[in-house]
Amino acid sequence: MTEPLNPEQLRSFTPLNVLSEQQWKELRSQLVPQPLLAGQLLFRQGDQARTTYYLLSGELSLRDAAGGEIHLSAGSEASCHPVSPSLPRLHEARALTDVSVLALDSATLNRLLTWRLSYQDLLLDLQASGEDVEWLERLLENPLFAKVPPTNVRAMLERLSPIDLPAGSRVLVEGEAGDCCYFLKSGRAEVFRGADNGRQVLAELEVGACFGEEALLSDQPRNATVTLIEEGVVLRLDRQDFFALLKAPVVDEVSFGEAARLLSNGAQWLDVRLQAEYEQAHAQQALNMPLHLLRLKTRLLDQARTYLCYCDSGKRSASAVFLLSQLGFSAYALRDGLDALPPVQRGALLSESGPGYLARSGGRTERSH
Repeated sequence: MTEPLNPEQLRSFTPLNVLSEQQWKELRSQLVPQPLLAGQLLFRQGDQARTTYYLLSGELSLRDAAGGEIHLSAGSEASCHPVSPSLPRLHEARALTDVSVLALDSATLNRLLTWRLSYQDLLLDLQASGEDVEWLERLLENPLFAKVPPTNVRAMLERLSPIDLPAGSRVLVEGEAGDCCYFLKSGRAEVFRGADNGRQVLAELEVGACFGEEALLSDQPRNATVTLIEEGVVLRLDRQDFFALLKAPVVDEVSFGEAARLLSNGAQWLDVRLQAEYEQAHAQQALNMPLHLLRLKTRLLDQARTYLCYCDSGKRSASAVFLLSQLGFSAYALRDGLDALPPVQRGALLSESGPGYLARSGGRTERSH
């Protein structure tokens, strides 16, 4: 029951079988078999927990209010669907034999499914109108778009300005101000820092790549130069249109109460304010990673853990969640930030001298004063 999950079995489950490879990666931390011994209860009739269960091995008994009983066996056609998915639950589910189940957060799963199915509809619609969607399919696999509503993407497509460029053209220049980002529709491009003997090649971009967005998010100069290796077409998106793309519900937000529930399940506070602000008062056990240093310090974070980001207004934490989501982390922003909390909740969250952690250079964390 504790053997690793079989990818083929996972892809036999409905509706999990429509998820993309990128979405499977987002679910990675939840893909852990949970064992039950014979006789143990999985859930009671009337249970309202927002969890989607799949039977991986063994046999379950499903008993309804009238006393009727169904036996569900792993590997059967019925087991390819969620176990008694209606809320409140219509059945009591109990293990008849030793079993293992897969438990997924229903809200996350529903978001992924909605995203996937909506984008498939968008692609079919564009294809029917004669649009070449190959580049767009690759673009939508980018984590950048994992939580962008399809309606926002459709509006973005209408605002893109195509630019035909010969090989050797410099699209971005290190050190310049960022007023737009680009998407590579055709051709190949090279990303590098420095010049002449100190030149360092960082990456090669292919069709569907988005580049230049970091300068917009951080409001800092370009941190690299991008040059076309071969002739191609880039699509320019102006700064204001980029931020329109990112409007809610792009990032996941939680209330104070929802954050407390996630903390009880192992999540950690991530304070994205400056260290000086953090040392004035911070959440217990919070890790301080100022927004402008966040990308550099993510190696100190655990991909399997959920992070709850906060700042004063909610703006920095929203940007932090967006960056973390790009990098494959599970993260939520405290809705509207600390300033929106009632005094009682703010006092309960923040402490002037409670334990906390600072992320230092060199790949280490240390306790704050």
